[in-house]
Amino acid sequence: MNIRELTTEAEWRRAYPVMKELRTHLEPESYLQLVQEMRGEGYRLFALEEDGEILAVTGVTIRTTLYYGKHLFIHDLVTRADRRSRGCGERLLSYVEEWGRSRGCGSVALTSGLARRDAHRFYEERMGYDRVSHVFRKIF
Repeated sequence: MNIRELTTEAEWRRAYPVMKELRTHLEPESYLQLVQEMRGEGYRLFALEEDGEILAVTGVTIRTTLYYGKHLFIHDLVTRADRRSRGCGERLLSYVEEWGRSRGCGSVALTSGLARRDAHRFYEERMGYDRVSHVFRKIF
């Protein structure tokens, strides 16, 4: 298995079917437009591949806030459904954690939907994350 950053539109297109498993509301063109916009804000997309197939993807940014200081923020983390529970997510998340640490980040943060109990268990039990807040949203 190989982990690398995806930097071109062609690579982002290859990652779309995996990302679509998490971000079901996105169509290919809206996905590409958002990735391009987010790149301007520091968004980086990484993929775990095996034999040329993308098995998992994660999108991250480095942020600085008063609460966390300089930290890595995980926007997206998804493993292809047929490859879950085989260590792909753990390998990819560990990789980007180290990537952030090497760039001066003191912690990592992410949000996860309320219904994603398996993901919560993964973050807390496998990856050592603490549940520290609730996230609120208001749609305009």
